[in-house]
Amino acid sequence: MLTALGEPDARAAVTFLGTDRVEVLRFREGDIVRYATLGMSAQPMADPTAVIADPVAGPRAELVLSVRGGLADTDKVLRPLAVLAASPQVEGVVVTPGASLDVGEPLWPGAPFTSVLVAEPGGLVEDLELDEPMDPVRFLPLLPMTPNEAAWKRVHGAQELQERWLTRGTDLRDPVRASVALD
Repeated sequence: MLTALGEPDARAAVTFLGTDRVEVLRFREGDIVRYATLGMSAQPMADPTAVIADPVAGPRAELVLSVRGGLADTDKVLRPLAVLAASPQVEGVVVTPGASLDVGEPLWPGAPFTSVLVAEPGGLVEDLELDEPMDPVRFLPLLPMTPNEAAWKRVHGAQELQERWLTRGTDLRDPVRASVALD
């Protein structure tokens, strides 16, 4: 992650009862601010239906959110991101591309977003290979969704929403953007 993003200029740590510590690192590159979790991948994500969770094998991930800086108080996203990163340990969620993650409140003060769409990894930060039999750590981009977009995604699917964003030229890094037209 540091190879792709450089040195963080800020970090915050959160520990939830019964979970490992999760850090959120902030990186700046021009007008883009990136927030990345650190600690979510310490344990593999376990299938919630499994009788016993494998302590070694299983998918591992960290989350990356990119927004334009200076348009909103996005540094307040640190706690919501830590909550999302702790969800595999707390709720037994396996976070995969195409999934929706909802924090139930604005991601930062005044944000029109309460949830994110988990996008495909491999673009900004390459997977981090670990020793066998551990799965690599995947760095999953998060795309903020308005409540209307999240509802539309539940009906039509992640691919349809992403295509809608693309065809309408939606700036997914705009921290104050309006919902894409869903008609």
